[in-house]
Amino acid sequence: MLQPEKLRAPEAVAEVAALRPDLIVTAAYGQILPKSVLDLPQHGCLNVHGSLLPAYRGGAPIQRSIINGEKVTGVTLMYMAEGLDTGDMIAKVEVPITDEDTAGTMFGKLSVAGAALLLEWLPRIIEGSAPRVAQDEALATYAPNLSRDDERLDWSVDARAVFDRVRGLNPMAGGFTYLNGEVFKVWGARIPQGSDTMMRPEWQSLVPGSVLETGAFGIRVRTGDGSVVLTDVQPAGKKALSATEFARGARLASGTILG
Repeated sequence: MLQPEKLRAPEAVAEVAALRPDLIVTAAYGQILPKSVLDLPQHGCLNVHGSLLPAYRGGAPIQRSIINGEKVTGVTLMYMAEGLDTGDMIAKVEVPITDEDTAGTMFGKLSVAGAALLLEWLPRIIEGSAPRVAQDEALATYAPNLSRDDERLDWSVDARAVFDRVRGLNPMAGGFTYLNGEVFKVWGARIPQGSDTMMRPEWQSLVPGSVLETGAFGIRVRTGDGSVVLTDVQPAGKKALSATEFARGARLASGTILG
């Protein structure tokens, strides 16, 4: 199997050409195919892209859709071009994003949806009757690969934004903050519901990132508009564990600041 970063080498292109492909299909490949490869198959090069193009072009469409709080994403089956996810579209399918979803679960859902979409349209692609719909450049948005800064949790934003970022970073990198000067990863969180949303008077003056309380529910942390409950964490040099278990052993006091 050719590594993506090596496909531009002349010997790699020659290796693909020797296969005399009728069709090339990529999914989550992470690289733009050179024109020398795009021109090889008689039925073209297809990409199964994890977003509803032209939104979220780029390498991290699934993660950034969740981080940005989208409720719906999907898969676009498209012809590849020399630009970044700029090719003509063949078909799309929508897939809802629920609060229980993470980037990991959405990768699974979109993989299934993408495979079905590809199988549905392959006959028409091969016979040459599949549509080619140009993307509207005015509606294009981008989803670049995640950086270390994207993984940092900002407690000053609202609870929903913290919750969405944690979900969008699971299970690839995980969100992180600091506890006692050391990296403290957060793998799971939830937004308090019902009576849990009530803020006690003594919590009002605490800065975002402050631990409000701990218990069987996890670790409750102050955010810009209220609080979020951490459910799964990972202290520096340790394995991931439930926030409840960690808080019990670490004896986190109210007012402890993360970040």
